[in-house]
Parts: sequence; structure tokens; C-alpha cells
Amino acid sequence: MADKRDYYEVLGVSRSATDDELKKAYRQLARQYHPDLHPDDPTAEEKFKEITEAYEVLSNSEKRQIYDQYGHEGLDSNGMGGSGGMGGFSDVSEILESLFGGMGGMGGMFGGGTRMNNPNAPRAGRDLQTSVTIDFMDACNGKSQNVQVQRMETCPDCHGSGSAGDGGSEVCPDCQGRGTVKSTQRTPFGMISSSKTCPHCGGKGRIIKSPCGKCRGAGRVRVSKSINVDIPAGIDDGQMIRVSGMGDAGVNGGPSGNLIVAVNVKPHPVFQREDYDIHCEIPITYSQAVLGDEIVVPTIDGNVKYRIGEGTQNGTIFRLRGKGVKKLQRSDRGDQYVKVYVEVPKGLNKKQKDMLQQFESSLESKNYAKRDNFFKKLKDLIGKEK
Repeated sequence: MADKRDYYEVLGVSRSATDDELKKAYRQLARQYHPDLHPDDPTAEEKFKEITEAYEVLSNSEKRQIYDQYGHEGLDSNGMGGSGGMGGFSDVSEILESLFGGMGGMGGMFGGGTRMNNPNAPRAGRDLQTSVTIDFMDACNGKSQNVQVQRMETCPDCHGSGSAGDGGSEVCPDCQGRGTVKSTQRTPFGMISSSKTCPHCGGKGRIIKSPCGKCRGAGRVRVSKSINVDIPAGIDDGQMIRVSGMGDAGVNGGPSGNLIVAVNVKPHPVFQREDYDIHCEIPITYSQAVLGDEIVVPTIDGNVKYRIGEGTQNGTIFRLRGKGVKKLQRSDRGDQYVKVYVEVPKGLNKKQKDMLQQFESSLESKNYAKRDNFFKKLKDLIGKEK
């Protein structure tokens, strides 16, 4: 039993997981690894068996108690390695039915049924993934960009039949046209029958007599293709775009998969983005802060003018409504927030220092309201402590 993984680890839950948490974890994993959704992946079926076994044990209170105390060996020694009644199995059936409309072709895995998949039925092509990196302003304004992908397309010579000329095909002698071959093995659930893709015909159920020279009987060929992707205004870093029908071509007349494009956005030297809002910082001079002034503010639409008032404090933030990023699939936009910070002048000469001291001497406490209020509070505090 040393090679068996911990059931809680298999389901990705803690040892204190509730029944609802167990069921939620199993639903997600069953949807992810169901063999019918991965006909070309032999590991999916083994993974599905593993998570189903883990759920059947942990969803049964009696078996879970034994497992928590004694581990896998405890289940075997108590004769509870199998389904142990219909409670756990019935729950699994209900979950699979809610996900896939029934046992989803899994009858062959749980007691002698046969998978009824038609190997020559239309199958959708695989989704492809790629990524693009765009500039910050392109994300704000949108753009069209070509991406290069390797995709499977229907063979132009045989039009997907896999056969050269009128060579045709015949029923596979190994699987008798089923596309799968069955094997039986002993497991903690008892004897379990499973099916795998027929290695002779590759799951097609038929053997091509004279394979197409271009695709070698596969019916599809891999090609490099340039695809134009419309990147909408307002796209953010890490978001995805789906280009319908640009994944791998389907099999037996099935629909093509989709192309999923991950968008990476380069940072901007001035702007930062939060959702659909733009943030930036602008330095102002000491005299601008004191006297007020009309300053130039950069936006994603270009420069605009904004008047700051007299006595503007360091760190003041003002908002430019509607100057943010356009919201996806909407006409309105976010806002821009501008934070000003006062740059204190350095390297003053003697004349400048004297002038500044004269200016400072002319000020009264009312000119420094915050400073005056602070020392009043401090004086009151000291007076109370005496």
C-alpha cells in the first residue's frame, strides 16, 4: 500500500473537511478528469479512478473513521476496501449524473458495463492557448494583433478521411470496430473493468487500407497559422480572449476548438492602473503649492490643464472624471486620480535663504493652521498630565 496516496491529498481537502467540502472537491475533479472528456489521455482514466476511490471512502462515515485511525491498511483488514454498500456509490452516481447526464460512459469502470462511445462520432477539436504582450496604451485603446500558432487542420488532400484515393477502410480486427479494448483488474473495489483506446486503430474502429500520403491516415495535419486577434479597449493584464473556431480542427466532422489568448500588459512609466481607474503622481513647486497654479496633467487621451488651489498640501489627490480606461463591453469609463507632492527646493544660495527667512518671519500662526492646532493639543495634553 506504500504507493497509494493519502485520500485527503487526492481530493485536495483538509482532514477536517465537511461532507459538502468533500462533495464540492469531487465534483470539480470529476469534471476535470472524466475520461470521456479526455479520450486521447490514458492518464485521465487512472486519475478519475483514484479520486472516485478517495471520495467513496471519505464520504462514508464508517469507512472514513477507520481510514482516519488506521489508514489504507485498516480498510483492507476490515474488508471495507470495496464499495461497502450502495451509499457511497449512489452518491458518486448522483454527482456524475448532475455533471454528465448519467454515468457518462463510466459503466465499464464500475462493474461490467461497456462504454458506448462511437469511435467514428464527431469530436470537437482541442482548444489551444497562446499569449501576447502589448503596451499599456494599447490595452487602454484596443488594437488588432497577429499571433502565430501551431494548429491541426483538416488534411487538404484527403479532406479528413485519412484515405488515399478510393482505398477506403475496414473494421479493426482488434476492437471489432468499437475503438476501445477492455481489460479487467483487481482493486480495493473488487474486480473493475476499464477500457482504453485501441492501439491498433488509434480509437477509430477502422483500419485504413491505403493511408493518405500527406496526413498518413490521421485526417489532419499540423500547420503554422497567423491569426488576427482583436484586443478590446479596456483589457487588463492577465485577462483572456477567446477566438472561436481557431483551435484544432475537429475529428469526423466535429467542430473546431477555440484559441485562448492570454494578454500580458507592459507597465507604464507614469500611469498605474487599478481596475478601470488610472493613477499618477505629479510634482509641484513650493510656490505653486502656496499660491495655486494651472498645471499640466497627462492622461491616456493626452495632456489636460487643471487648476490647483492656494495652499495645496503635499499628497493632495484630485479626480478627473471619465479620464480612466473604457470598461469592457460598456461605453462608460473609469476616472483618473492625480496625487501631487510638493518638491522642496534644494541648493539655495545665501540670497535665496535670506529671502525665505524674511518671508517666514512675516507669517503668523493662522498661516499654519495644522501646525498651530497640533501644538495646542500638545499643550493641553501636557497640562492634563501635570
